[in-house]
Amino acid sequence: MQTETKERALSVIYYVGGVLMVLAVCELIPLATSLFCRETRFVFVFLAAASIMISFAAFLMLIGAGYRNVHLSFGEGMTVASVSWLMGTLLCALPYYFSGNYLSYLDCCFDVMSGLTTTGLSMIQNLDHLSNGLNMWRFLLTYIGGQGMVVLALTFVTKNAGNVYMMYVGEAKDERLRPGAVSTARAIWKISILYLIIGWIAMSIAGILAGLPWGNAILHGLWIFMSGWSTGGFAPMSQNILYYHSMIYELATVVFFTIGSFNFALHYAVLSGNRKEMRKNIEIVSFTVTLTLLSLIAAFALMHDHVYPNMAALFRKGFYQLISGHTTTGFMSLYARQIYHDWGDLAIYAMILAMLFGGSACSTAGGFKGLRIGIIFNTIRAEIRQYTIPQSRVITTKIHHIRDIVLTDSMIRSAFSIVVLYLITFSVGTVIGMAAGYSGVESAFESASVTGNVGLSIGVTAPSNPAFLKITYIIIMWLARLEFVSVLTLIAQICRRLVKR
Repeated sequence: MQTETKERALSVIYYVGGVLMVLAVCELIPLATSLFCRETRFVFVFLAAASIMISFAAFLMLIGAGYRNVHLSFGEGMTVASVSWLMGTLLCALPYYFSGNYLSYLDCCFDVMSGLTTTGLSMIQNLDHLSNGLNMWRFLLTYIGGQGMVVLALTFVTKNAGNVYMMYVGEAKDERLRPGAVSTARAIWKISILYLIIGWIAMSIAGILAGLPWGNAILHGLWIFMSGWSTGGFAPMSQNILYYHSMIYELATVVFFTIGSFNFALHYAVLSGNRKEMRKNIEIVSFTVTLTLLSLIAAFALMHDHVYPNMAALFRKGFYQLISGHTTTGFMSLYARQIYHDWGDLAIYAMILAMLFGGSACSTAGGFKGLRIGIIFNTIRAEIRQYTIPQSRVITTKIHHIRDIVLTDSMIRSAFSIVVLYLITFSVGTVIGMAAGYSGVESAFESASVTGNVGLSIGVTAPSNPAFLKITYIIIMWLARLEFVSVLTLIAQICRRLVKR
């Protein structure tokens, strides 16, 4: 029994090493960017960081090489996912640390976790004068994290389809676009790269129309698309989207981050010719309903308080923030403290709900997800309806998500459980924010942002935060991105081993 346990542990180590190896190879992209832009110091920064990461990953793969074909359980697959995200954060922070743009290694880890989880909150110093190579690394991490770094890596490291599926589920993705997990992962990346080409061109043109020099327009277009599509929220300038002062730029980002928040299975269905899915899908329906209701509430509050003088300003400052929050993107077209000082409590609470609701399952977005909201709403509706009909008659509850699905008790329990875990996490984050000295509204807003992997800020997140608040936010981002189960499985396995000893 001990031999089998050891073999499984070594298999987990091998796959974690494989993920880290692919992430290390990805550092060649910002290294090449630094070479092209003649940023000599950052060439050495990325060489040093990549060398350390490759050496460590190779060591792990060497240890477990003989056990890579051992069949993993769901728990072990989830362990690979959660450990890979944690180790990846620690190692991918090295270029940040060597760059000198951060006050501490903890701040570097915060930004990596924020990028990989597509949150978008940042602790970086002097962002407006950051090197192109380091900026490329920031946005590349966001893009990789949004699509799913574990499955991306393991499609190149192993041909063991069973193990890949276990880790695919462990990364909070359970939709199958194709029959197998490997083909599903490749389909996800093909869809993302297709949109990358289209979005890069569109955002570059929007940048030129906004008055950027063509070189900056191309780089910013690439980075903003990668961040927007991944619902990441990072921007190359400290003023975020406000820097561009362009309605065209804002509209273009709304289009891309909205479709980026949709389920990859929905993209696959539509691109395969099933366009009816856009109006029938439960996630699109729930997203449309919640966005409409919250927009009306926020608009009423902002108009009642005369915050913005006209409809154009209301759209660019009010609705833009709301849909950015609801899709869990985190792009901002105003200053963070303006939300706190200019918006009333009602509009702020509408934003908090939008950030918690989030986008779609199996997408780059965070939050409760539209699928779970749809399941919960239909379950409640069925329960109410059950009281109005004869007891002998049983209602079968169905939803449409790519196909007609009959809701089962396990699906309903899962939806309620995850939403409850999100609410508990949000509450804990709020309380800890208040313990750090921030008001209830500020703490709730920032906690909703990290819990939903959003990245909008009310002005709380800063390098001056106490270390315990930064660590809390890192843990929350990690938990929420992997939707709790993978991390809780890791904790349970560690506790079980400690008890045995």
